[in-house]
Amino acid sequence: MKAKVIIVASFLTIVSGMSFVAHAHNPIIQTKYTADPAPMVYNDTVFLYTSHDEDTAFGFEMFNWMLYTSTDMVNWTDHGIVAGVKEPFKTFAWADGHSAWAPQCIARNGKFYFYCPTIYKGKMAIGVAVANTPYGPFTDPLGKPLVSRSNPSDYDPSVFIDDDGQAYLYWGGNGPCYFSKLNEDMISLSGEIKVASIDFTGTAPEASYTEGPWLFKRKNHYYLSWASRCCPEGIGYAMSVTPEGPWKCMGTIMDPDQRSSGNHPGVIEYKGNWYVFGFNYAIQKQTLSKHYERRSICVEQMKFNEDGSIQKLPWWSTKGASQIGTLNPYVQNEAETMAFSEGVKTQAATEWERNVAWDKGKKMADRLFVSSIHNGDYIQVQGVDFSKGAASVEVGVASLYGGKMEIHIDKIDGPTIGTVQINTSGEGDIWKKIQAPVTNTKGVHDVYFVFRGEKDLFLFDWWSFLAK
Repeated sequence: MKAKVIIVASFLTIVSGMSFVAHAHNPIIQTKYTADPAPMVYNDTVFLYTSHDEDTAFGFEMFNWMLYTSTDMVNWTDHGIVAGVKEPFKTFAWADGHSAWAPQCIARNGKFYFYCPTIYKGKMAIGVAVANTPYGPFTDPLGKPLVSRSNPSDYDPSVFIDDDGQAYLYWGGNGPCYFSKLNEDMISLSGEIKVASIDFTGTAPEASYTEGPWLFKRKNHYYLSWASRCCPEGIGYAMSVTPEGPWKCMGTIMDPDQRSSGNHPGVIEYKGNWYVFGFNYAIQKQTLSKHYERRSICVEQMKFNEDGSIQKLPWWSTKGASQIGTLNPYVQNEAETMAFSEGVKTQAATEWERNVAWDKGKKMADRLFVSSIHNGDYIQVQGVDFSKGAASVEVGVASLYGGKMEIHIDKIDGPTIGTVQINTSGEGDIWKKIQAPVTNTKGVHDVYFVFRGEKDLFLFDWWSFLAK
């Protein structure tokens, strides 16, 4: 997606003690179209699994599931495709090869269970894949769907493990919301499939259930949230004292809005704050007036009232959630870690690129890098802590037509602290390290990598600052 998106950068305020205020950009992912957010907190990191709309999508054109991670709710690292329904990323041999819809992942006993809806014999079904790490690879332990009833409503799974260890699977779209207990193995249902009992008495029509359930718990309250009343869709929710209901609808977390036909909630608690994820069409609408299914994930902080009910949020802002913590510039940071970007894409290394030597025969890892870099494109990372004082910068790049990388702080046309010159090597795509001096920089700043040159400039894999 080469759309030029103009969003005002967040302001960074540096005060005594090096505290600061910085906010995410909504949508939080700009290099790809993403939808159906499924956040999971594991080892102090947010793992955000998403579905993926193709850049050329008119309707729902979805073949794989993506992963992004963050430790500050602002800078997100792209980890690429973790599972799919089409070769070369086909996870489920039984899948019809299209319609990789809204997933969710959960950890249990050192393994990670990824619940995915797709098409089986022309009907919606729900599969489950398993991995030893949250990054995958995910494999199919059953060789068949977990849920397959020839029911067109069998999609949008949500998985939840209660404090007593009992796991539940909720799902359902354009019809009732279904649920079942899961066995401890997490790959088989326990007991019958039931319809969730939701009391909508006294609530507005825009809170009614459509699809995309998400189950979570806070204190002694269980919450069932969902994409509400299509179309457009908001986010509705209900509360209960048990994970099986009965549920009482409490209204909406976010009302429907004409700017987006769809929505899909994902809710987590992270570092003492609660967040709700969903999506809009803001990036698509920057360049296309007609509606296509090319969606973009957003996030907002969510707050609760004394009785446990959720305070209603306005429609997705461009400001987004506040940053938690800072980013360390003195370690190797992947170039595909961004708070915001314009123009660039991310892509996986080809087999040839994975075998190109970085250092005396060491092979490049299975990794992603930033591509489609042209004049004026940029990457922004937020809340970078230069407390040690920076003396130089080192980047990992592969030159195409060459160019330069200007490094600005605080805003895109802010002070230039360094420039990395990347010459055409004539060898084509050979990865190399380049080091350049930078102005002594201290404090906490937003950093902009701004690219200059002609044609396709270079590929950008990682960056690191060296302390003074």
